[in-house]
Amino acid sequence: MSVRLFDRPATAVVDLLQKGEVSPAEVLADSVDRVESVNPSVNALVTLCFERAQRNAEMLMERPPGERGVLSGLPVPIKDAYAVAGVRTTLGSLAFADHVPETSDFLVEAIEAAGGIVFGKSNTPEFQAGANTFNEVFGRTLNPWNTARSAAGSSGGAAVAVATGMAHIAQGSDNACSIRYPAAFCGVVGLRPSPGLIPKGPSPLPHQVLSVIGPIARSVADVGLGLDAMARFDPRDPRSRPLCGEGYRAAAEAPRRPVRAGFSMDLSGMARVSGAVRAVVEDAVARLAASGLDIVSEAPDLSRSRDAFLPIRAFQFAALFRDVLAAHRDKLKPEVVWNIEEGLKLTAADLAIAEAARNEVRRQMVAFIRRHGVLITPTAPVEPYPVEQRYVDEIDGERLTTYLDWLVLGFSITVTGCPAISIPCGVTADGLPVGLQLVGAPYGEAELLRTAAWCEAALGVSLRAPIDPRPGA
Repeated sequence: MSVRLFDRPATAVVDLLQKGEVSPAEVLADSVDRVESVNPSVNALVTLCFERAQRNAEMLMERPPGERGVLSGLPVPIKDAYAVAGVRTTLGSLAFADHVPETSDFLVEAIEAAGGIVFGKSNTPEFQAGANTFNEVFGRTLNPWNTARSAAGSSGGAAVAVATGMAHIAQGSDNACSIRYPAAFCGVVGLRPSPGLIPKGPSPLPHQVLSVIGPIARSVADVGLGLDAMARFDPRDPRSRPLCGEGYRAAAEAPRRPVRAGFSMDLSGMARVSGAVRAVVEDAVARLAASGLDIVSEAPDLSRSRDAFLPIRAFQFAALFRDVLAAHRDKLKPEVVWNIEEGLKLTAADLAIAEAARNEVRRQMVAFIRRHGVLITPTAPVEPYPVEQRYVDEIDGERLTTYLDWLVLGFSITVTGCPAISIPCGVTADGLPVGLQLVGAPYGEAELLRTAAWCEAALGVSLRAPIDPRPGA
């Protein structure tokens, strides 16, 4: 074969698998070779389970090629915050450093039912807290565009695996920004879908909707394929909903220019955005306008999103990890301790105010989307920063108050419950990728994928082939 399999789009490899022109074992072997070649340079995949993957590939090959599911044998890494039966799952925490679950999470079952071959776990910060992927168990994940820079987080390992060709599609999850920021930092595509589209669990907080699972890939079409594989109705998840309509890959492969779009660089002053990112985003928006998109400089009023997000997020940390704090405080990083303790301080009145704010923010966003069809913003407010820096504490010389302040462009959209996708839109003067965030209507993923695919084609800057890690100074 003239082109290595890891160089090809996920859709092309799946088409070969479904025609029987390559086997799941061959695709897995190609992935293993790529992992062995580049993973030592970036530390994206932290636990590998190639023997388990080989067994599953062999079982899948007992079925005819056309009956192997949507992924048909495509290898997929799982974020190390989600359980894979028999595979070490640490949540990036010393408190769970030796944890090996007996059963898999619902999403892993969905991926494997769709013909995905789980072959490893991707790195994540402890309990997915913080948008820089490092922990005391496995260390730092490095950005392949410049290995001295952060890959963001918390799905940093997943985004790096995709950018470097160790995976065609990776599973991520997103609370404040955890799919979108890594996608932007690594020059790939990441989708935060509507809550309930992809099953979550088992979980002690099954009704929470801040954190959702989604796919990361190198193109919008590949993300659509990943969503086809992950989305399904699962009655064990009370938020799960029956699927309807066309496939998501099909939608992504039918680009459509929206009637109009709203654009805001900083959500009406809510977010601080660096000059380097502003320059790239302004150029990208100008190119979209030149391609015929009617863009209006307007943003929804999301000013109460902080009032909603911070207390609800803190409550979730306290509910999920208060017992871990009591038993293992000395093993937890300061940011995790802070998150849990903030949650333990909350009153019923605090949560009532937060829920009222969340309702107002969603109402504002839904009304905006009805008028404009899609909202466009930068994905992240800065370019990839030095990996040793735990989080962004200033932007263009202006100090931020807490480690969550640089996440406003992400968590303000999270609170709305609307789907959001990050696509590459250019690089800075330093050659570092910048992402463009597109936000659509609740459960309007198909239309959002069509819009994103049109923007992807108009901008013409997608990572068509994986990159080899580039050492940074």
